[in-house]
Amino acid sequence: MNALKPTRIGNSVSVIVPKELLAQLKVDKGDWLHVTDAPDGITLTPYDPTVDAQLATGRDPATRSSSIASP
Repeated sequence: MNALKPTRIGNSVSVIVPKELLAQLKVDKGDWLHVTDAPDGITLTPYDPTVDAQLATGRDPATRSSSIASP
């Protein structure tokens, strides 16, 4: 378990993520982290949950017919 302490940096309050945790999340400086509500608090993830929702509403590409003519 990791504990992160909010710290004042200029006019903002930030949380500094240790490099070990960044490596575990597979993120680096400049990447986005998404915060979502979870039953026991929040979840911090590099994956955009809205993309999953969009993919779930889209068609399954495996069931799509091919428009390429066979020789």
